[in-house]
Amino acid sequence: MGSASKQTQSNKSQGNKPSAKQASNDRRARIAELRAAEQRRDRRNKILAGSVAGVLVIAAIATGTWIVVDANKDKKAKEAAAAAPIDGVQTFGDLSRNHVKEKVTYPQTPPVGGDHNAIWLDCMGTVYDQPVENERAVHSLEHGAVWVTYNGKATPDDIKTLSEKVKATPYSLMSPYPDEQGTITLNAWSTQLTVDSASDPRVNQFFTKYVQGKQTQEPGASCTMGAM
Repeated sequence: MGSASKQTQSNKSQGNKPSAKQASNDRRARIAELRAAEQRRDRRNKILAGSVAGVLVIAAIATGTWIVVDANKDKKAKEAAAAAPIDGVQTFGDLSRNHVKEKVTYPQTPPVGGDHNAIWLDCMGTVYDQPVENERAVHSLEHGAVWVTYNGKATPDDIKTLSEKVKATPYSLMSPYPDEQGTITLNAWSTQLTVDSASDPRVNQFFTKYVQGKQTQEPGASCTMGAM
């Protein structure tokens, strides 16, 4: 009787235990479930990545459009400033452009054009603390530079402000000019403006209009490798 009972319990226990086939099926089902979950996660990530990429593309287009529009506005503003007349500017018509070795007597002080030395002054934002040769400075004007000169009436603040302006501006140069009548003189080829202070708004206007402006006789000519 006892033996029969134990045998029955053993059979029941074996009946409750999953077979090897059932365990294999369960394992495959679990793997399939995990793969499906992974695929769903990948799809979500791809959708999210696509959405982010779309937002970035739209932002890039918007930014690029803004940059182009802003650049066009800046270009138009500069063109308008370059075309606007500047009160007090004098022009002197066509001037000779021969290369000479001797000193030249110029009708303007400082000179704004005429015959000049074959070697120009370095004018890539160069500030000279001593007077320079007229003939070499005039050659720099021919290349489209603006030459800023000043006499003893210019204040230290004027000189500092103008120096900073020139140093930040390729195709410009600056030097003292004790003999000039005006406190500060702005010179371009065949063009001149006298002001009393570096704070005069016409200083910036003159730079905008005449640095490599339409008066330039040799556009693109170098302002480096000249005399120092």
